[in-house]
Amino acid sequence: MSFPPWIRRRFSAALLLLFLVALSFAVVATAADGASQDNGAKTPSCNNPFKMVKVKIWVDGVEGKDLAGLTASFGATLPEEANKSPKLPAVLSNPLNGCSSSSSKLSGSVAVSTRGDCDFITKANVAQSGGAAALLVINDKEALDQMACSGNDTSVNISIPVLIIPKSSGDDVNKYITDKHVELLLYAPTRPIVAYSVVFLWAMSVGTIITASFWQEFGTSETDERYNELSKESSNARPGSDDDQEIVDISVKGAVAFVISASTFLVLLYFFMSSWFVWLLIVLFCIGGVQGMHNCIMTPIARKCRNCPQKKLNLPLFGEVSIVSFVVAIFCIIFAVVWAINRRASYSWVGQDILGICLMITILQLARLPNIKVATVLLCCAFVYDIFWVFLSPLIFHQSVMIAVARGDNSGGESIPMLLRVPRASDPWGGYDMIGFGDILFPGLLVSFAFRFDKANKKRFANGYFLWLIIGYAFGLFFTYLGLYLMNGHGQPALLYLVPCTLGVCVVLGFMRGDLGKLWNYSPESSSTTSGEA
Repeated sequence: MSFPPWIRRRFSAALLLLFLVALSFAVVATAADGASQDNGAKTPSCNNPFKMVKVKIWVDGVEGKDLAGLTASFGATLPEEANKSPKLPAVLSNPLNGCSSSSSKLSGSVAVSTRGDCDFITKANVAQSGGAAALLVINDKEALDQMACSGNDTSVNISIPVLIIPKSSGDDVNKYITDKHVELLLYAPTRPIVAYSVVFLWAMSVGTIITASFWQEFGTSETDERYNELSKESSNARPGSDDDQEIVDISVKGAVAFVISASTFLVLLYFFMSSWFVWLLIVLFCIGGVQGMHNCIMTPIARKCRNCPQKKLNLPLFGEVSIVSFVVAIFCIIFAVVWAINRRASYSWVGQDILGICLMITILQLARLPNIKVATVLLCCAFVYDIFWVFLSPLIFHQSVMIAVARGDNSGGESIPMLLRVPRASDPWGGYDMIGFGDILFPGLLVSFAFRFDKANKKRFANGYFLWLIIGYAFGLFFTYLGLYLMNGHGQPALLYLVPCTLGVCVVLGFMRGDLGKLWNYSPESSSTTSGEA
């Protein structure tokens, strides 16, 4: 909505807060990544690849929700298609830990036991000697730990499939198996090498940065007149005044402060993650998304209708507001509210991505890098930040803090909204591929600077920096997803790939062209639209 200056300043402050929150999420991951590492001995009879397993369940003949599991590095392999696997009765081992001969009849069934008290090989041997057709181990936590052989298992002769399921899935099985007839069907479908969702997410990320960069050319020059024409007319307002547009140039101190603050916020989320905390983020996301969406809709309308007569309303707090702007604002609010209400629906990713893209386009107009010196400080700090919280934080916190927060662990089923996500429709496991806002905003600030630098210095695409940074970002994101694939879906610190492919390209090109000094100390002519420094 077109607001008076004091309202717009508050929205600018809110968007800066969202900018900080968004920078906290710089990870590319898959939503169903739950397997953890357990390095064990590799022997000729213990070298099966770990594969995800689908567990179909029937309770008294009624099919239930599929469960997910992970095979062991030993035992028989499972078929890839459900129609090639038999439906088998499930029987609880007695004792339940499966460490000694079971008093329950296991012949021709799936033996169900809990983790603990003995190693996995012992459990498998007990189930196999009892005539079980398969062994299903219920984990004592939600992760899918990899069941490998220990160093003492020099001779393993397990001929039945062995798999592990999370604790919550095991609780579901235990709930029915005591007094009802439970049947299980186990198979291990393969995932496609290239998922369409990854291609779509890659295109959305690259497209968002390109759009945000060109938005400066498309909308900024008209922004001041748009506010004057479509919102309250002020006798002392002039085009390009500070009141009309709040833009913040990031300083070196601000760059360091942003990364430190983002780290602090990430740790707070990790320790105090709860449904109410996520709800607070959802509210902030909706507020920023509404403002961003309104800006993205009103800018082209204002550009096309600069000389059109405007009917206005006199609203409390807002003063005179054009009817068009008011209607668009109401639409954006309704859109955000409908998304928030239906955020768990299968189609909610569409609304989340639309609001997120609009929010990021607006943030990239609000926060800007003045030169490569600030960009180097910001992106190098972000580079270390991303690697630490994805790869090194498990050494301190026993799990990746970034991935745990991005997946919404301990959030009561709620998920963090500061992500673009796309469902894996071609994947038999479903789930989502996702990318954090930080992986778009950090490089996006540099790419937007390159666009402004090229324009100010009248550089053509091929001789400028914008085109090459876009290409570098596209390749960097490609390498990120390649790393995600090679590491079996383990979340990747995308900035590990994106920073060298953007900042590195800019520095190398600048050095080769003799522009590095100018890029490093570049100071755009003071603009009336720049109101502050962060």
